[in-house]
Amino acid sequence: MKKYLTAVVAVAAVATLAAPATATAETTATLATRTTATATTVAPEAKAAFAPTPIRTVRPGERVDAGKGWTVWLTRQGKYWSGPDGFENFRSVVDGNIDRSEPGVSHQSEGDQNGAFHSGLYYGTRNAGRVELTDADGRTTAATLVALPGRSDWGVWYVHTGPSQGSPAVALYDRSGKLLADLPASDF
Repeated sequence: MKKYLTAVVAVAAVATLAAPATATAETTATLATRTTATATTVAPEAKAAFAPTPIRTVRPGERVDAGKGWTVWLTRQGKYWSGPDGFENFRSVVDGNIDRSEPGVSHQSEGDQNGAFHSGLYYGTRNAGRVELTDADGRTTAATLVALPGRSDWGVWYVHTGPSQGSPAVALYDRSGKLLADLPASDF
């Protein structure tokens, strides 16, 4: 089955490359649609292509509007965030509480019946590609990624979600889609 799927993808790739330069976008789109439909029919368990999240580079101390009254900013010491109430919080990357020699992810959240703001650190990799939250109902939400210049081995992620029961699972992936670290969901 795997050989057949690989052959279908290879034939589609060769056909696309061999298409005359005068081929229209519609023809190419039709071929791509047909190839995708064939691949889906042959192997429905095939996963969609992984799309890494762009990482926004910010200056140390630059305030980032995270939406709905939330702000995040980074310094060489760690992640800061504040909410609509103006109260500031801090998560250090230099105090020894995280092991930056291995990939990891942290999670802080605050919310109410209207929704929640989630944020955290990702660390131990210069190849971060995506942070995703998965709620109790299986809904997955991709987070926004922010880092200091030079793409150090850590950065910050944040995302808003609707109200949910418990704490969602959090997963850190590299740029190719490989799972690097995760935090399981919890009921509290």
